[in-house]
Amino acid sequence: MSRASNSEIKRESMWAVEAESLVKSFGTHRAVDGIHMQVRTGTIYGVLGPNGAGKTTTIRMLATLLKPDAGTARIFGHDVVREPYRVRQLIGVTGQYASVDETLSATENLVIFSRLLGLSRSDAKRKAAELLEEFDLVEAAKRPLKKFSGGMRRRLDLAASLIAQPPLIFLDEPTTGLDPRTRSQMWDTIRRLVKTGSTVLLTTQYLDEADQLADRIAVIDHGRVVAEGTVDELKMSVGTSSLQLQLKNAAEIQSACRMIEKVLGVKAIVSSEAGGITAPMADADRVTDLLLYFRESGIGLAEMSVQKPTLDEVFLTITGHDTGQNLGKTPEGAASEEEFLS
Repeated sequence: MSRASNSEIKRESMWAVEAESLVKSFGTHRAVDGIHMQVRTGTIYGVLGPNGAGKTTTIRMLATLLKPDAGTARIFGHDVVREPYRVRQLIGVTGQYASVDETLSATENLVIFSRLLGLSRSDAKRKAAELLEEFDLVEAAKRPLKKFSGGMRRRLDLAASLIAQPPLIFLDEPTTGLDPRTRSQMWDTIRRLVKTGSTVLLTTQYLDEADQLADRIAVIDHGRVVAEGTVDELKMSVGTSSLQLQLKNAAEIQSACRMIEKVLGVKAIVSSEAGGITAPMADADRVTDLLLYFRESGIGLAEMSVQKPTLDEVFLTITGHDTGQNLGKTPEGAASEEEFLS
């Protein structure tokens, strides 16, 4: 079964992904709660959120691995429920963990996958060699996978998903567990994929990864898209800069937050660091008034700084917590094998 070329895909639809009101529940837990999403062909779309936010469940529905309980989704105009086989021709999926055979070498794995995709024996060997070089795995080509490091497994997993370079590639936290050098190499590979015609939907917990790669970003929290836009648009949504405060006495945080809301007219966010407060700052002139109020009220400051907005500030402002906060283990990945295969 042949895959459509990227040029053919572009003629079919300007949208690689269109999702409307997607819902998925596991028991009483609603992992995805009405997600809307549009991914333009030929771009990198970042889905940013903490563990348990619903990122992986969303990817699984878009990739036909889970049936939505409600809502619709289309890949290049093809419905994921009514046309699953067509959709699977158009996508590649790389999960958070290597999906390759540990008893075989890297070369053997890639050759097998290539053969399954219809490549001849000679073409499969050539493709395997190209991918091993691309992902800096040539020296480990004959090594059994059980002797691979976590980073090497992630690189091989991505290489396997790119044998046919499908028009749409789902990357579910592709750099989890990688060292900074390998992460940078992976970023370069993702950029190359888009330059050569693919569309990438990337889920990540790493703010810098989304900032570096994504043309547009959807911020997901508790199964919903709570913000969407370009990096610059999201940063501008929280103001031109932010006020960073560190109180001498953490017990005064609530009083300080109420004062910030009264004087600056914005909601302050309590950071994970004891005594830390972040507040969007649209009017720098009013900061002087705030400091005077603090002095009159006896609230002491240990540190104060003004910073330009970051994606971390965006997430703090929108959700009230940072992406590193542990939201607790959810049943998001607990679907049965029957659900995945249905």
